Order: sequence, then structure tokens, then C-alpha cells
Amino acid sequence: MEYPTLQRRPTRPVRVGPMTIGGSAPVSIQSMTNTFTRDVDATVAQIARLVEAGCDLVRVAVPTPADTAALPEILRQVAVPVVADVHFHFDRALEAVAAGVHKIRLNPGNIRDRATVRRVIDACRDRGVAIRVGVNEGSIVERADAAQRQAERAEPLVELMVRKMADYLAVFQQADFHDVVLSAKSPDAVTTVAAYRALAERYDYPLHLGVTHAGDVASGTIRSAAALGALLCEGIGDTLRISFAGDPVQEVLAGRELLWSLRLRERTEAEIIACPTCGRVEVDLERILHGVRAGLAGKGAGLRVAVMGCVVNGPGEAEGAHVAVCCGRGKGAIYIDGQPVRTVPEAQIVPALVEAVQRYATRPN
Repeated sequence: MEYPTLQRRPTRPVRVGPMTIGGSAPVSIQSMTNTFTRDVDATVAQIARLVEAGCDLVRVAVPTPADTAALPEILRQVAVPVVADVHFHFDRALEAVAAGVHKIRLNPGNIRDRATVRRVIDACRDRGVAIRVGVNEGSIVERADAAQRQAERAEPLVELMVRKMADYLAVFQQADFHDVVLSAKSPDAVTTVAAYRALAERYDYPLHLGVTHAGDVASGTIRSAAALGALLCEGIGDTLRISFAGDPVQEVLAGRELLWSLRLRERTEAEIIACPTCGRVEVDLERILHGVRAGLAGKGAGLRVAVMGCVVNGPGEAEGAHVAVCCGRGKGAIYIDGQPVRTVPEAQIVPALVEAVQRYATRPN
């Protein structure tokens, strides 16, 4: 059976250390540490966890000189491109570039003197460092000038974000610096989609997708998937971060699943589908599903596994899966390539299904 595929919008490639954002490169996953960057051991340990979860690029906050001073040792110990997150103090950007980071996240709206932005651009050019230029709803409106603030608050938000981005990019274009990635974030999913669509129409720079202040894992997953999924389905987006308040590893897992679901990245473990359960189910399907997921973590790449609770949809889903279980009263029928091969009692469903997947994954072609 042939499924439709997504066509990605062409963008210019931007090098970030050993990796590329944009061009023909796959959509990459980013996250950000929530440690104090000056705590080298804690930061390195968290970066290692993020990389293990599937993170391609890690951002760290550098609000103080102590944080930028820690960067050389952090960079020495990690094997992933590192982005320095800079707000307000251009000196931190220059220090981070000198330390060897691979990319700078810069909000020029927080650095009013354009001459200082030019100094950062020149330093990045000399070191081959890319810059993400970001506009966020929370920092887009003028704060010091009351009249300007009032006028900007009356302007349609997306138009304001695009206008401010054009103003910021003028500095980069005058400097003939194009190793730039753009972002335009909002906590509102619909606004986020509209802003990125507008940027995609205007620029060929690669786009970093994200919903800012998305919330905890429960709300942030839905909010981010609504916005980022819509954009990625339109071919918009070259790198992404799903932002949560909490453990950043969860951001990476959510981003990975989003890209897997859209077939923008090859799964590194089995794809598990399960029925939503109803009054026909006569086994503890939730327990079975969790057991199968735990047993197949990191295993069965390229395989589809179906965990079905009854005979209504079970056989049909089993036909589309490599390995499946269709459950009945206190038992489950194991299917291989749509054909039933054995029936086991409920207590044995998890180990039987996991074993069947492992056997399928290692059988000769």
C-alpha cells in the first residue's frame, strides 16, 4: 500500500558545526538545558541525556560571564552542536562565539544598538557561527516609548512580527551575512502557524519551529503538535523545539514522535498502534500496551505492531501490521503478517508479543 508523502519547502542550507539546517537536510530536533550553564557537570550530564533521547542540537542559556566561561569545558565534553541563548547583553554573544559555540540565538529586539548587533555578526562570520534571529510575541512590542508601544499593540500581531523581522534582518543583509535561521513564536498555535507561513512566503532562510510558553507536557504536547504539525504538513520548517516546563528530555521525545508520525524521520523503534478501548474489551489493554511499549523500547525499527482489544477492528488492523495481538476474553491471538499463529492467555500476551516482534525483526529477508 502506497502512502502520500510530504513535500518540504526548499530553503538555503545553513551549517551549524557538523550538521546542516535547511537545504536537503532532515528536520532536526532541538531542546534547551534547564541547568545553570556555569554548572559544567550538571549541564554536560543533561546534554548527554538529551542526545541519548534523540536531540540533534542543544541550546544553553548564557546570562552571565560565568556561564560563557564554562562553555569551553562543556564543548570539550559533549558531542553535539551547542547554541548559546543570548538576550540583552551582546558581550555574552561575543564571549560565546570566542568559546567555540556553533550557533547563537539572538533576539535583536533586546539589543537596541544595531552597531552591537553588527559586532556579533562580524564575530560569527569570522568563526563560521550561524545565528538564529527570533521574534517572540512576548518581546515584540516596544516597551520604552509609550506612543510607539500603543501603536504597535494596535497593529495586527503577525504583521508586526514580520515587520520587525524585516527590520532586524536589514542589519544582516547589509552585512551580507546569510548564515541565518528564523523563528517567530507565540503561545497561540493559530498565530504561530500564521507567522511562519508569512515568513515562508517572504524568505528562503531555514525556519526553526516552536510554540513559546507551551505549558507542561500534557498541554504543551497538544499545543505544539497543533501548530508544528500543521506547518510541517505544509512543508514548512527545518528544525524544531517542542517546549515544556520541566524535563527537557520530554521535549525531545515529543519532537521525535511528531517527526516519526509525519514520516519526516525514520523510526528507531517499532511503531505501536492500539485501539482506544470500549465496553467490548475484556482484558486490561492499558496494562498490556504499557508492557509492550516498555518491552520494545529501542527495538523493532521499521515494524508496525498493533495492540487491539477485540475482534471488531482487531483483524483489520492486524492485516496492516507486521505483528499484532487481537484480544478476547482473557486471551489474545498473536498475528504475524495478518495471519493468526497462536493464542495465549492474558498473562502471557506481553512476553509473547514482544518475543514475536523480536523474532520478526531478526528473521532472514
